[in-house]
Amino acid sequence: MKRPLRRLGTAVIVMIGLLLANIAYTQVIKADDYRADPNNKRTLVAEYSRQRGQITAAGGVVLARSDPVNDQYQYQRVYPGAEVYADLTGYYSMRYGPTGLERNQNDILSGESPELIAGQLSDLITGRDPRGGNVELNIVPAVQQAAYSAMTDKSYVGAVVAIEPSTGKILAMVSTPSYDPNPLASHSDEVQRQAYNALVNADPSPLVNRAIGAVYPPGSTFKLVIAAAALQNGYTPQTPVTGESTITLPDAGGATLSNFGGETCANGGGADVPLTEALAFSCNTAFAQVAMAVGAVPIRKQAEALGVDGNPIDIGMDVVGSRLGDVPDTASLAQTGIGQRDVAVTPFQMAWITATIANGGDRMVPHLIAKTTKPDLSVISQTSPESLGQAIPIPVADEVRDMMIASEQETLGSGGISGLTIASKTGTAEHGNDPKNTPPHTWYTAFAPADNPKVAVAVLVENGGDLGLDATGSKVAAPIGRSVIAAALAGP
Repeated sequence: MKRPLRRLGTAVIVMIGLLLANIAYTQVIKADDYRADPNNKRTLVAEYSRQRGQITAAGGVVLARSDPVNDQYQYQRVYPGAEVYADLTGYYSMRYGPTGLERNQNDILSGESPELIAGQLSDLITGRDPRGGNVELNIVPAVQQAAYSAMTDKSYVGAVVAIEPSTGKILAMVSTPSYDPNPLASHSDEVQRQAYNALVNADPSPLVNRAIGAVYPPGSTFKLVIAAAALQNGYTPQTPVTGESTITLPDAGGATLSNFGGETCANGGGADVPLTEALAFSCNTAFAQVAMAVGAVPIRKQAEALGVDGNPIDIGMDVVGSRLGDVPDTASLAQTGIGQRDVAVTPFQMAWITATIANGGDRMVPHLIAKTTKPDLSVISQTSPESLGQAIPIPVADEVRDMMIASEQETLGSGGISGLTIASKTGTAEHGNDPKNTPPHTWYTAFAPADNPKVAVAVLVENGGDLGLDATGSKVAAPIGRSVIAAALAGP
């Protein structure tokens, strides 16, 4: 009789132990997962019963807010700027979770940041509903709108980024096509499903943030990096370089590299031209030979100093890293010298490189977020200008600037601004499995005023925009960049 009772007691103890272990596993190890599960209605009700903080642009323009509603969730997330700011704000969805700033700044916006805990305790004591903190961006609405309108007026796919060179403030960040985040924040599950499925099935995808979340061959805009490296390794702006229309790549089985359209550099009949002229007319043969002469090590060193191949910078949102890629031989180095082969950068990275040149080579930390505040608007954190050091020597940066001014003078396309000196570089980048028969990606990167830069901008338009195989950076991307520059310099 004692033996069966002993066995029963042992079994009960084991089951109690397993029960306690399961409780501990659920409460400690899996608690965060269960809490974050979108199917956890109790969590959803608790989250939506709290007034989430605002996201605002410069001047207090509201990009995201929570409005009171008469349902179990109490607050509805609303995005007044809709498509213009969607790739910044992201969305706050009960079914699909948060994206963009809604995700990256969730601790502040939800009120879960340690800096807001004391305020929550005070709210509980006084009986007030806990509220989230606020996130204020450096984005200037007029500049953002100008970039968005310029891209969408022609249904272009791509991105625009504008930065203030002296401070690193990000003045605009646009990715197109965009989307309306409001349906994704609906309290109706069916509305959320329909909106999300439409976005998932769209081609090209609006859910890709092309400004910071995708990389592209930079084409001739990368010649700015090559020029900076060359000017530190024996070249001057007047150093003669080849003007030939085509060169044969070494050790590449007779493969050749040509200028755009097969032209000689500056239509000079193949005679040597100064390095400045080679940049102004974007001569591929010249920069391929310059890259081979300078060598892979100095070029990689300069690229890394400008943020290429480095760890992605934290701007308050996730940024994909840019890369120089492998350079296994001399022929590869020649292709790298014209921003092709494995070179891949985000539009944000190209804007940052351009801003660094504009700032005399001093590389400023880029800031998307100006400050975060508590519900009573007292400051939690505030960004201020911060230098990462001299990425390009000042005299070299000044020489590159002057070369970019000469480049702008040779750049076609509409949107020129009377009386304003712009420093720029265009790019027309091949890509795909059949690059000669695939519309190129087009680029324009610039800063202005050239002698006292207030804004640096990079524009990327995928697949030739509306010009197909005839597209060039000057025809497609340059007018957009100039319109953004005009908006930035127009003032409030």
